[in-house]
Amino acid sequence: MGFSIRIFGEANLPSHPALNGVRGPHLSVSLAYLRDILLYLQANQVRMYRLHSRLLPAVGERLQEQIAECQAQLETVRGLIASAAVRLSFHPYSSVILSALNEEQAARSCALLEAHAAFLEALGLGPEAVVVLHVGGVYDDPLSSRERFIRRYEALPEAVRRRVVLEQDDRRFSFADVQAIHARSGVPLVFDTLHHDVLNPQGVPAREALAYCLSTWPSGVRPKVHFSSPRTELRGLGANGRIKMPSWTEHADCVNPFEFIRFMEMARGLPAFDVMLEAKARDLALFKLRQDLARYAPALAEEVW
Repeated sequence: MGFSIRIFGEANLPSHPALNGVRGPHLSVSLAYLRDILLYLQANQVRMYRLHSRLLPAVGERLQEQIAECQAQLETVRGLIASAAVRLSFHPYSSVILSALNEEQAARSCALLEAHAAFLEALGLGPEAVVVLHVGGVYDDPLSSRERFIRRYEALPEAVRRRVVLEQDDRRFSFADVQAIHARSGVPLVFDTLHHDVLNPQGVPAREALAYCLSTWPSGVRPKVHFSSPRTELRGLGANGRIKMPSWTEHADCVNPFEFIRFMEMARGLPAFDVMLEAKARDLALFKLRQDLARYAPALAEEVW
């Protein structure tokens, strides 16, 4: 099990350097931040972590130049990754949209993808270090959006394409949509539990969808699954007393352990996979789930970590 980006369990441990004007700080600064994060992950036996895209200081030739200048630091970080036995990934959300109508936006997206892949390569990471994407916008024509995603994915350099995986979302493209994209392009699929709950118009059973997604990954590469509980509490909006009802698409602060236990029991017998916990409490949610599993499902707690 792993968590994404922000760290709450230790003060003054940001996930990325602050932006410095238009350009980010030098790669050496990002590597210093990453070194401290890796030490925290190792101390807490966290084996999976999602990197913030702002660790990337540049794209294209500038990034390659900085990688060449940071070989000593990169070697140190590679050693930490190996000793911590941690698997790393990216999820750039809306900054990378391969289905974009605008060709300039699509070109920027491809350049960003190349930078993400180059950073993972510089860290010496294996094929489990992926960049998770969504299809992107619908633009009033979901079939055309799917076609643009496939076309641009297939046009990526091979070194970039092998890092890219695709996840269904909660508003536009369901499991059936990304299944169709995989059938055409071969892109591996990430199964997201909450997205499947809120967007599954075809009524595909969760175990069937999960099994299919796991089968799309290359042999020998551990697939990734996203797990979250929906946010359930009411929230006040300002001083006027208005109340916001839960939308069910929002992630809860922590993971409901009973939902997680049921999910893992449902998945029993399928190939092994990593679980990225998407919870607003980040690392604290992971630590809490470990405690809950030890109390409510000790046998399962021995299997997952």
